[in-house]
Amino acid sequence: MHFGRPRSTVSSRHSAAAEEALQQAMICGGEVKCMDDILLSFEPKLWASDDYTFLLRELGNKGDWLKAMRCFEFAINREKRRNELGKLASSMISTLGRLGKVDLAKKVFENAVNEGYGNTVYAYSALISAYAKSGYCDEAIGVFESMKDSGLKPNLVTYNALIDACGKGGGDYKRALEIFNEMLQNGVQPDRITYNSLLAVCSGAGLWQSARNLFDEMIYRGIDQDIYTYNTLLDAACSGGQMDVAFEIMAEMPAKNIFPNEVTYSTMIRGCAKAGRLDRALNLFNEMKFAGIKLDRVSYNTLLAIYASLGRFDEAFAVGKEMEGIGIQKDVVTYNALLDGFGKQGMYDKVKELFAEMKKGRLSPNLLTYSTLISVYSKGGLYKEAMEVYREFKRQGLKADVVFYSKLIDALCKKGLVESSAFLLDEMMREGIQPNVVTYNSIINAFGQAETVDYSESQIESSKQMVLRNMPENKVEDKEDDRIIEVFKQLACGKSGNGKLDRIGRKDFRCVLGVFRKMHEMEIKPNVVTFSAILNACSHCHSFEEASLLLEELRLFDNQVYGVAHGLLMGYSENTWSQAQSLFDEVKRMDSSTASAFYNALTDMLWHFGQKRGAQLVVLEGKRREVWENTWSESCLDLHLMSSGAARAMVHAWLLNIRSIVYEGHELPKLLSILTGWGKHSKVVGDGALKRTIEALLVSIGAPFRVAKCNIGRFISTGSVVAAWLKESGTLKVLVLQDDRTYPGNTRFDIVPNLQQLPL
Repeated sequence: MHFGRPRSTVSSRHSAAAEEALQQAMICGGEVKCMDDILLSFEPKLWASDDYTFLLRELGNKGDWLKAMRCFEFAINREKRRNELGKLASSMISTLGRLGKVDLAKKVFENAVNEGYGNTVYAYSALISAYAKSGYCDEAIGVFESMKDSGLKPNLVTYNALIDACGKGGGDYKRALEIFNEMLQNGVQPDRITYNSLLAVCSGAGLWQSARNLFDEMIYRGIDQDIYTYNTLLDAACSGGQMDVAFEIMAEMPAKNIFPNEVTYSTMIRGCAKAGRLDRALNLFNEMKFAGIKLDRVSYNTLLAIYASLGRFDEAFAVGKEMEGIGIQKDVVTYNALLDGFGKQGMYDKVKELFAEMKKGRLSPNLLTYSTLISVYSKGGLYKEAMEVYREFKRQGLKADVVFYSKLIDALCKKGLVESSAFLLDEMMREGIQPNVVTYNSIINAFGQAETVDYSESQIESSKQMVLRNMPENKVEDKEDDRIIEVFKQLACGKSGNGKLDRIGRKDFRCVLGVFRKMHEMEIKPNVVTFSAILNACSHCHSFEEASLLLEELRLFDNQVYGVAHGLLMGYSENTWSQAQSLFDEVKRMDSSTASAFYNALTDMLWHFGQKRGAQLVVLEGKRREVWENTWSESCLDLHLMSSGAARAMVHAWLLNIRSIVYEGHELPKLLSILTGWGKHSKVVGDGALKRTIEALLVSIGAPFRVAKCNIGRFISTGSVVAAWLKESGTLKVLVLQDDRTYPGNTRFDIVPNLQQLPL
């Protein structure tokens, strides 16, 4: 988010003549040849390397690397002193690195070494920094090792650049920590830049607690913090779902004479949006304007993305017009947000129109644009359109990354196309792209989405054979296409899957275990989303024994998480509930949508297998911890964001609560309501499944509620009628929930065959 913003002022010993030469270079526009004339006319006035270094840096800041290179070549041909030549080379490498011209920076470095003036700590550090800024962590470390082999001793700048490379190369905190420890062992003392870079690595890796510890260590060492320190710490907090903590950190900034800027607000707004606290995000925008902080491109794009995600397109377009009104043109990020927003609403014609408008405005779609479009079309079943977008993506010479594959795999999984998803997982690994936790979560979640997922035994044995077996041989070797094209061809022709099979539950839980083991082998750490996905898969096992065995096996990998789930499944006990409280404390630190998904999944599994008392305890714990906002009052129960099991457990709990009100001698409100989220004012889009589930539950327990005429997602009754029903002798018995099972001391699972690790 800091990229592209003005750099802080750097102290320099350049002359006034150098500044005048820079102005002349800017006036001559895009003409590179004019640099020779300018430099020749100013040559007698320029102070050797200091002036030329100033010109290189400033031309680089303005993005004019061609003029910078011409200036560098001019200076090199006139300078004879070895040290000064080294300074010029380091400056040029650094300038090219900032502009992403890594290959050119490497050539300058290699030429400098060959000419005898590039074998310096500064030149090596500049090249390491160039690789770091483009996210090439392995290459940066390779240069670092080469530097040590040359007998040069790394300095603070070198180590800072290496740590920065770990952050921009994917948040490799383990490697960054190793570099930091080596730095301390070699007697190089860290500074503010060191800690800021480490904080950035933690933020990228989602390691909130590590970031907090580093911040505390920074204070302990007496190293002053700056706005970048706080913005990076806030980003780590927001990425870790610690929004309440983030607001506390933001509030303490002014006391240290550090005031929030546009990056601070953009970070907080993005965090609120991710956590589903959209009203708070919009309030921050108003607060930002009130503080006199101008919205920049990042801020406007974030605001527009929020409105687009909410389906409030009139307001999104109004933001776009406001941007253009102050001279900020819509960019690729703006269009990506609009494409994603319209795609989520299923407005595919508008998606096509926006994509055409984007290209007409000569904006080049980026990797995220293409992955968003392919994901949108795939989720909508528009496989021909997805295939055409992918063809265009390939023609542009772009290379797919883990985000691209993960979005595509997720789109296919949400359509129940597990075969094709598993095949793409195999394909991405064949291409040398390592899947991440998001990739695996999508596949695990697919097993728990529905009871009838279309896939066959061949997917378990070999996803590759599964996809290609119905294709003519000449098509497989089509050199113009690749394997992803073939997947789309299959899907467009309706050839995916082999029908619905009976023994899905058995294969589901075997595949889930196979996927989880694969994650463990690849040292991909599961998160709370993984846990929720596995619980959903457990709910679709065919038997209690299969679900309990799956959790029993998973306890070998993580006893805290899966031990709690297994314990609650076996029946309530004080020890299990105590362990569950610790787990709930961790989940509370997640963003609201992730936390509610966890509670929904856990409750669904318990309810599905008859552990209804446990389900109710979990759902009430979620209410106490405000996982679902404004769940109930004396007059209304809001089930909008709950799953089937959570909603049913909550209905029982709410009715018991208002029964206690009746027996305390108080009157109930005149009108009682239960909202299920299927009316015209629903907060979420649904298919009415929850409404039907709650309707069946109310009928089964004899609760006197009926569907409201004006809102089919709302059940209503009068307080007096409900009070009379609650006083009936048999009502209490149907409302109090019990577990079907209690924890047996000698449970045996020998009726289920032993699991074997499955290839994926």
